[in-house]
Amino acid sequence: MSLARKSIFSTKLANPSRLADGVSEAIADALIDGRIAPGEALPPEGEIAREFGVSKPIAREALRQLTNAGLVSTQQGKVARAKALSGEPMERIYAYAIRSSLKRLQEANEMRRVIETGIARLAAERHDPEGLEMMRQAIRDMQSGIGKPSDFTQADILFHLGLATATGNMMIRLQMEGMRSVQREVSELFSQRSNRTEADWHATVQRHQAIYDAIAAGDPDLADQRIREHFDAADIASLEVAGVVAGKFEERSP
Repeated sequence: MSLARKSIFSTKLANPSRLADGVSEAIADALIDGRIAPGEALPPEGEIAREFGVSKPIAREALRQLTNAGLVSTQQGKVARAKALSGEPMERIYAYAIRSSLKRLQEANEMRRVIETGIARLAAERHDPEGLEMMRQAIRDMQSGIGKPSDFTQADILFHLGLATATGNMMIRLQMEGMRSVQREVSELFSQRSNRTEADWHATVQRHQAIYDAIAAGDPDLADQRIREHFDAADIASLEVAGVVAGKFEERSP
């Protein structure tokens, strides 16, 4: 391995009593800062151990921590490789939580409301072009997905990811990726309503259009108002949807 490759890590471990944590944090810094690109191979365990002055078991434990965090992928007998940053680990946690009880699902939707109102304000202040284009595409997909629950759900998820991307904040985008399982569950439940009319589908599209318009106009107050109106209209506590959800959890009970 070249000397240039070895320089991507900081070998000064701040807390020698937690060596594996120190090694994993140093490697994570290189991954998050882009010094190691997605798909790029990390040094083998032995070289990591030598570079940091630790044992192979410590290097192995550090790689295990990074794997569990979703930052690297490992296969038996092969070197670890960097993964693109994503909200996938949190998405899995949220998916397990919202499927466990009606209370957790209601809490998750409440979390979305709190988080996304703040995101909408910041998106309006910054209106990053990539995020705006994602939102426009999502609205087009919603219009063509009217009456098609699966397609409409995917478009809804894309819209909210575009909303986060419009902030220009990577951490916010990762959080929104993590909430995809919540968005998917709620969108699918609303699509199951027996009385959902075509007018209702169009009204949902129009609410998303109104949010987009406020953000594209750079109006944080209006964006805040529009997304609150959207959550009011699509409140998970509505009697009909709550009934669908309650029935769903009753079916799972022994």
